[in-house]
Amino acid sequence: MGTEREKMEAGAWYSCLDDELEALRMVALNAVHAHNQLPPSERRTLSAPLRGLFADPGTNCLVEAPFHCSYGRNIHLGTEVFINSGCVILDSAPVRIGDGTLIGTGAQIICADHHRDPVQRRAGIEIAHPVTIGANVWIGAGALVMPGVTIEAEAIIGAGAVVTRDVAAGTTVVGVPAKPL
Repeated sequence: MGTEREKMEAGAWYSCLDDELEALRMVALNAVHAHNQLPPSERRTLSAPLRGLFADPGTNCLVEAPFHCSYGRNIHLGTEVFINSGCVILDSAPVRIGDGTLIGTGAQIICADHHRDPVQRRAGIEIAHPVTIGANVWIGAGALVMPGVTIEAEAIIGAGAVVTRDVAAGTTVVGVPAKPL
C-alpha cells in the first residue's frame, strides 16, 4: 500500500516506528522546542516556528507555552484560536480547530489509536483518526478529545472531560466518558 507515511495519511494501519515518520516528528520537536523557548512577548501571536510547522496557522492565533504536537503538519487553525499552556495535540491525522475556539490548560487532542493486539502494539502498529473542532468551542482545562471525534460549533467541553463521541452544536458535555448536561 506504500510507505508508512502514506498509510498513516490514508487512515490505514501503519507502523509509527519508521524512519520517515521519525524525521517528521523531529522537525516538529525542534519547532516546538523553539516556540517553547521564546520569551512571552514573542508568543503574543502565533510564533514563527509554529507558523512554519502547521498546515494552516490561521490568523490572530495564540499558542501558549509549553505546547507539544507530534507532527504539526496536520494542524489547521481558524482565526483567533487560543490554545492555553500545556496543550498536547497528537496530530497523526488532520486536526481542524475552528474560528474563535478556546482550548484550556492541559487539554489533549489525540488522533493515534494503537492496535488492540499486544504483538502488533509492541511493533508500533497504530491507526490515525482525524479530529474536527468547530467554531467558538470551549474545551476546558485537562479535557481529553479522543481519535475520530467531531465537536460541533459552540459546544462546551467541561474541564477534565474525556470526549469519546461526537458532540452536537451548542451542547455542553462533562465527565468520563463525557455526556451532555
